[in-house]
Amino acid sequence: MLRRLYTRVMALAASPNAGWWLALIAFAEASFFPIPPDAMLVPMALARPRAAWRFAAICSVASVAGGALGYLIGFAVFDRLAQPILHLYGYGAAYATFQAKFQEYGLWLILVKGLTPIPYKIVTIAAGAARFDFWLFMAASVVTRGARFFLVATLLHFFGDSVRVFIERRLTLVTSAVAVGIVGGFLALKLL
Repeated sequence: MLRRLYTRVMALAASPNAGWWLALIAFAEASFFPIPPDAMLVPMALARPRAAWRFAAICSVASVAGGALGYLIGFAVFDRLAQPILHLYGYGAAYATFQAKFQEYGLWLILVKGLTPIPYKIVTIAAGAARFDFWLFMAASVVTRGARFFLVATLLHFFGDSVRVFIERRLTLVTSAVAVGIVGGFLALKLL
């Protein structure tokens, strides 16, 4: 089933309304959809290299907006569905500890996970469930999602199909290296 869905997303990348589909998939992926927008971004940027950054901007804006929905899901629905179960099984204190840890380290989780291929919806829902500061969450989302999609678009713009193969095989390595650079930069600023 997942393979069929992936094939369908690839077909949408070639449609005349591909930009709208790209926005919809980037929005949905940040809160509930299983296929990342890269499945459309890559073929679209390869087909129209001059529009690669426009496609990255569409992905970034839509993904951050979808992240707000994911945050809302974690904030509103998590308490109604998961909280009673946590208390029933005696995990209320563990959940409180999770919320405290997310408040302390949540920014770093958002910055790192927002760049990697790990489903961003996990981060968005967890941020809402932990009651992480919404505006700080949104700012971190803008930075990480923008960096991720613009990195892919820039590589595709300049290096074309050869980088597509590299990205598909080593996407985790590429985005992890960028994440380490961003976290390292923030640490350097903090220590200076």
